[in-house]
Amino acid sequence: QLHHRGRQLSYNCHYNTLRCFGSRLFNPLYTQRQHKIMDDDNEQTYVKLVSAEGTEIFLEKRIALQVDTMRAMLEGNFRESEESVIRFPDISDSALEKVVRYLHYKDRHASSTARIPEFPIEPEEALELLVAASFLNC
Repeated sequence: QLHHRGRQLSYNCHYNTLRCFGSRLFNPLYTQRQHKIMDDDNEQTYVKLVSAEGTEIFLEKRIALQVDTMRAMLEGNFRESEESVIRFPDISDSALEKVVRYLHYKDRHASSTARIPEFPIEPEEALELLVAASFLNC
């Protein structure tokens, strides 16, 4: 976990997501307009997902475009397409994070010919995730 000016940041390498607990993310390689995070070898375009509580989760745009609802927002004539920010006022932090984990899981196993491991969902998460998945159509 990282901290910047009293805000807690965490980067999950396994799921390639960057979370910010606070109002703004500080990252010298982050550009407000295009949400690009760069390393030495390449440049990735990200979409900022904002939960009901205001937590920001950055998701690779190519993965976000695999979700019907997000694709419609990002490719349509909406504010989200200009800002690359999608706000989910009815989806909690925990549900949005689990959805992002699932999207990475789905992307990672999309072309697999082997048996795909089960995606873990706790019973207490099931109803909230069902509502979120139904809204997102994923």
